[in-house]
Amino acid sequence: MHDTMLFTPVAVTVGAGHKRIIASLFDMHEFLTEFPPSRRRLSYGAAVKACEPARAGEISPEAARDAMITFAAAAGILWPSAQPAVSVKPVERGPGRIRRMTG
Repeated sequence: MHDTMLFTPVAVTVGAGHKRIIASLFDMHEFLTEFPPSRRRLSYGAAVKACEPARAGEISPEAARDAMITFAAAAGILWPSAQPAVSVKPVERGPGRIRRMTG
């Protein structure tokens, strides 16, 4: 068994603003086993079917990771990879005009 095989981590949403990092085949197996049956869809089965052969060394861990990403995206639990950048720039307001301040 190759349970400890690591791959590029996948972050998933596990509750209001909380994320869980899936970084190994063991993590993936554990997460999929715990995932509520009422929320499982077709992509869930594909992720499970990819995890088992990867754990047995029959396919690459990255192939299982890809199946995990597909499942997480379809289930709406894939954590956004990039957080939006927020920038605040001071603005001078005067009668009839808006001008960006420099400096």
